[in-house]
Amino acid sequence: MAAAAVAAPEVLRECGCKGIRTCLICERQRGGDPTWQHSPQKTHRFIYYADAGWAVGAEESDFEGWAFPFPGVTLIEDFVTPAEEAEMVRLMDRDPWKLSQSGRRKQILLTDLSEARPRTSDYGPKVNFRKQKLKTAGFRGLPSFSREVVRRMGLYPVLEDFRPVEQCNLDYCPERGSAIEPHLDDTWLWGERLVSLNLLAPTVLSMSREAPGSLLLCLAPSGLPQAPAEGAPAPGRSVPCREVEVAVPLPRRALLVLTRAARHQWKHAIHRRHIGARRVSATFRELSAEFGPGGKQQELGQELLQTSLSFQGRPT
Repeated sequence: MAAAAVAAPEVLRECGCKGIRTCLICERQRGGDPTWQHSPQKTHRFIYYADAGWAVGAEESDFEGWAFPFPGVTLIEDFVTPAEEAEMVRLMDRDPWKLSQSGRRKQILLTDLSEARPRTSDYGPKVNFRKQKLKTAGFRGLPSFSREVVRRMGLYPVLEDFRPVEQCNLDYCPERGSAIEPHLDDTWLWGERLVSLNLLAPTVLSMSREAPGSLLLCLAPSGLPQAPAEGAPAPGRSVPCREVEVAVPLPRRALLVLTRAARHQWKHAIHRRHIGARRVSATFRELSAEFGPGGKQQELGQELLQTSLSFQGRPT
């Protein structure tokens, strides 16, 4: 991909917020504080160390020096070059960005049928997650500029058989107060791995868990070696799950893969305070087992895969 200058687009003066979601634009228009309360920050913050697989208590916190294994996060730094990054964003900016929730903008291809007032989708099939229905009419596949990105994913063991059927491009900027609230991705249609490419600026993925019970902690090993097998070493302290937030630093041009507990048990979010400059993300999703070989919707899944990997998609 050829290098190209990436200019931040003009900040939009409207917003796409609905319900309890707000951004800086609609908050200023309404005047005063938003009518709803943002989720309170978690009491205890841990930092994820990708090379070791540990979540470690933040410095000067009550749990400094304590840690727990945090499985299911893979971070591949410098997945694309600066020139490739610039070209990808240039090609995204050539097509329209549409307003979305919480100060984000989104690249749109098709409509989502899950609401009476349709909301917009992305490079993927028409989906009604509430009724568990989808339609392939009009779906033309991932964008052509993602062909090399998908090919390169297959060079890594964690993604060697990863075949995405959806790509969602999101645009964040501090002037809009962009963020995305804690959530778990759907599991009826989307499969085990969530893959996201972080472009233009570093940020932090904040992970939280609402389950009852406690996390068992041990003293963080010197040098943070690979996380031990479950149950070793012996825990020395505990902390309620609901009070913990794990910060996963995302470097610019890094590829993030979420699987296992990080995919299914821990909600993920991008907080407003962690957007300091324009950030673009491209998230890729694979099909669930229901749409794979032997699944009850395997024929539809095969059709989706063939279309997706034709790389002929464009937003409208």
